[in-house]
Amino acid sequence: MLTWPTGLLQLLLLQTAWKMGSGQLHYSVLEESQHGTFVGRIAQDLGLEVSELVPRMFRMLSKGEEDYFEVNLQNGILFVNSRIDREELCAKTADCVLHLEVIVEKPLRFFHVEVEVKDMNDNAPVFSAREQILSMAELTTASGTRFPLEGASDADIGTNALLTHRLSPNKYFALDTGNDEDGSTSVVLVLKVPLDREESPVHHLVLTATDGGEPKLTGTVQLVINVLDVNDNPPVFNQSVYRVKLLENTSSGSLVITLNATDLDEGINREILYFFSNKVPTHVSKLFSINSDIGEIRIIGKLDYEESKFYELPIVAEDKGNSPLFGHCKVLIEVLDINDNIPELSVNSLSVSLPEDSPPGTVVAILSASDRDSGTNGQINCFLLPTGVPFRLESTFKNYYSLTVGAVLDREQVAEYRMVVTVEDQGVPALSSSISLLVPISDINDNAPTFPQPSYTVFVKENNPPGAHIFTVSALDPDVAENALITYWIDEKLWPLTSYISVHSESGKLYALQSLDYEELKLLEFQVRAKDAGMPSLCGNATVQVFVLDENDNAPAVTGSSEENLILLVVPVMPGHIVGKIHALDADSGYNAWLRYELVEESSGPWSVGQYSGEPLLAGQSHLRGPAMPLQGKGIHGLWPWHGHPGLCQ
Repeated sequence: MLTWPTGLLQLLLLQTAWKMGSGQLHYSVLEESQHGTFVGRIAQDLGLEVSELVPRMFRMLSKGEEDYFEVNLQNGILFVNSRIDREELCAKTADCVLHLEVIVEKPLRFFHVEVEVKDMNDNAPVFSAREQILSMAELTTASGTRFPLEGASDADIGTNALLTHRLSPNKYFALDTGNDEDGSTSVVLVLKVPLDREESPVHHLVLTATDGGEPKLTGTVQLVINVLDVNDNPPVFNQSVYRVKLLENTSSGSLVITLNATDLDEGINREILYFFSNKVPTHVSKLFSINSDIGEIRIIGKLDYEESKFYELPIVAEDKGNSPLFGHCKVLIEVLDINDNIPELSVNSLSVSLPEDSPPGTVVAILSASDRDSGTNGQINCFLLPTGVPFRLESTFKNYYSLTVGAVLDREQVAEYRMVVTVEDQGVPALSSSISLLVPISDINDNAPTFPQPSYTVFVKENNPPGAHIFTVSALDPDVAENALITYWIDEKLWPLTSYISVHSESGKLYALQSLDYEELKLLEFQVRAKDAGMPSLCGNATVQVFVLDENDNAPAVTGSSEENLILLVVPVMPGHIVGKIHALDADSGYNAWLRYELVEESSGPWSVGQYSGEPLLAGQSHLRGPAMPLQGKGIHGLWPWHGHPGLCQ
């Protein structure tokens, strides 16, 4: 036996019933109608009695899987069995119809029923995303530029799906809506004025879509408009001029300042490089460096206030945009002085040597003092050491000093002065320097030659050889050079006997020009003068007394002739009787002139002579006859007793 599938059997029955000429009904119902909602009196409309629905096996078939409708067999009414969503069933199809097939038997009849699902405004406009992101370049995007937007969609149809779009209020954008050639609605964002990213880098707008249903439903989408940066902003420093003060002993490597420039652009357009302007002199660039990435300026050399008190650094900031923009500022650096310079002292003029007769106030030297520091560090005091010297240090002009004579000078007391001039600044701690001055005092002829004593006594033995050196006179002159060069001479006006004595003009030696004879000249007194070679020359003198000392150079001589000295004795003569007297003289003096008498020849006769009186006398015999006896006197030389051999008396 052949067995048919159930689905195929039903299809055959439906086709058979359709061929039998059954009728067709059309109903309509709003979507989203609740269960039990009345659709139509299907039994009545099909011409069937309610009572026969069950006996004739009334049933209804739908082409879909879902049984949206049901027939109440008790009253023949078609009602909604389950929720109907037109958009789910038919999407955007204008006519959404559900086809139902009704079958009754005995006799078999087939009916076609259409239920049109009517749209209701149950769907709000929907955008495909929560936000739409657009990017627009600032400034370069011209006014009127159009940017298509994705409009909203509405699952409803007809008026319920008729959408209008509006844009939240703003001054930059407008909305243009219209119908495209394909009949769809286009939504276009129109730029009204150029954008400025630095004013507002992001614009947030709300696009609202409203349908035409009642009540109206809306949908929104966030429009995020990113303004793309173009390099339209130069770097800007927070100050146009920076002022910095640095001590001149600030060490190399120290931070001077960190510059800060900002750029309102973004990305590479806001990245900044720092560098010195090409106006910065080479010597300044050797003192300072700048870090191009972070803008740090540091010292790389040695500052010196005395070389430069001020530096101006023009700075350039450059962004990294394709077309770089620049910002400018100045860094003004003031160098502060410290007491790092020792005062300097120099002699501009020095009068040497200084005449000893220079009056007080005479300028000896002109000195200049200086200190390269400033303020109190550069203020100086100048003083002279030692304090007891006859000089003064006077300030004559700014930082100029005169060394002047302050008291009477005397070269013979102090021939030169060693002084120290010291200059000291007023810094803390104070710095000083000194210079030594040697001021020799030049001689003037202010001292006459002077003999150590006003007079000299010289003893010279007679019978000296001619030209003998008998004495030396020496005068002293405390002056120097020609002022102390002494010439000696004998003042002939006072003692013209220059044939006896002469003086050597340079040495002062006295010479006896001839042999002196005590018996002729016992005393020579004269004046020796000394004269220096100064201009004008000065003189001194001394008295010299030359005493001629006696030598025993003269024999005693009996006064009278030989005949006169003969004594004739007449005997008888008594012993001890003086029979006469012998007189003798000696030209010498002193001991040399003292005489002693003695008989020339010894005899056994009775005669003797007084040793000092020269008186002959009879010594022992009373009667004596014979010739007369000659006697001779013998002198004693010198001032002491004579010890020589007895000379013969004359």
